[in-house]
Amino acid sequence: MHHIERLISEGEHQMLYFKYEISDAGKIARSLVAFANTNGGRLLVGVRDNGSLAGVRSEEEFYMGDTAAKMHCNPEVAITVKSWNLYRKNILEVTIPKSTLRPHFALQEDKSWIAYHRVGDQNFPANRILLRVWKFENDPRDVVLQFTDAEKFLLAHLEQNQTITISKFIRSTGIKKSKAEQILVKMILLKLIDMHFSENQTFFTLHGVTVRPGESAP
Repeated sequence: MHHIERLISEGEHQMLYFKYEISDAGKIARSLVAFANTNGGRLLVGVRDNGSLAGVRSEEEFYMGDTAAKMHCNPEVAITVKSWNLYRKNILEVTIPKSTLRPHFALQEDKSWIAYHRVGDQNFPANRILLRVWKFENDPRDVVLQFTDAEKFLLAHLEQNQTITISKFIRSTGIKKSKAEQILVKMILLKLIDMHFSENQTFFTLHGVTVRPGESAP
C-alpha cells in the first residue's frame, strides 16, 4: 500500500486532515496553527473529505500553503511539504511538527489574531486557560500554589466525581472567574489536573485520568 493510501485509510483524526484544495491562505493557517499548538500532524491536500483523490490542480496551492505558514501565522509555523504522485494525481503532504514556540496565532479576516488547537478532527479557538498554560509551560519554576479552601474543594471534588467544569468550580466556591482560571492554570502546570475538550464542553480531571470520548462533566 502506498504511503498516502495508508494515511487516508486512517481517516481524519487529531493528527490528520484532508483538504480538497488550498484556496485561502487565511483559512489554511487555522489548521497549521492548530496542529502546531497541539500534537503536530499532517495535512493532505488534494484529498476529499471522503478520502477519494482529487489531486492538486496547480503549483499555486504549494506556494499558498507556504504563504499561510509564513505570513498568516504568528509566530511562523515550520512546515515541510512533499509532493506525491498517486494514480496520476498529485497529492501534497504537509507535515507540521508540534511546536515549542506555542501559542501560534492565525490571522483572521478582520486582521485579529486567534490561536487554535486540535480536538479530534476539528479545530477550535484556544480559551484563556489554555493560552496561559502555553505561555508558562516552558518555565513553570515560578508557579506557586497555595492550598486554600478553593484548591482543597477542587481536588476533593475530582476525587469523588472525576470531572468538573469551570462554571461548577466557580458556583461551588464562590470565587471570581479570574481567580478560578488562575488556580486551574497553576494546577495544570504542576500536573495536578488535566484539561479536556469535547465539542461542546471544557472540563477538568485529576492528572492522568482517562476520560471516555463524549463523556460530560457533572
